[in-house]
Amino acid sequence: MLIDITGTELTPGNFGKDCLGNGTYEDQECCCDECDYMLCCIDENWEKVCISCKEMNCPRKSFSI
Repeated sequence: MLIDITGTELTPGNFGKDCLGNGTYEDQECCCDECDYMLCCIDENWEKVCISCKEMNCPRKSFSI
């Protein structure tokens, strides 16, 4: 699980659609401007990049390496 400094749980990838910090949730602050994982949300090839990701706490981490 990835937690932002605001305490928001982050879920990179899928163009940010699943991330609580994407700015579309009324009770959550938008974290995108300071997100270390934002590139995972805007890269069209995020699924391919995800396979080689070294972030073990990411909820999308693929263990099929």
